[in-house]
Amino acid sequence: MAKIRMYSSPWCGDCWRAKRFLDSRGVEYEQINIAQNPEAVDLIIEKNGGKRKVPTFEVNGRWFAVSPFDPATLEAQLELSSA
Repeated sequence: MAKIRMYSSPWCGDCWRAKRFLDSRGVEYEQINIAQNPEAVDLIIEKNGGKRKVPTFEVNGRWFAVSPFDPATLEAQLELSSA
């Protein structure tokens, strides 16, 4: 599986749902808390066309946000089977 980074914040309900989704499927990922990392805030704003969207994911150099959280979208973006 590809290396997955999830940029999130502690106040974000969509981030909690995405984390629960990934954990329930045993998907390994690195979580980056933007509240503790100002450089990460700048990065996700750049990658999301000037918007501060979380959760934002980086997978092998490809960036996408799942905000609002949608399990089907995240599953498709990560190419996970629904089985």
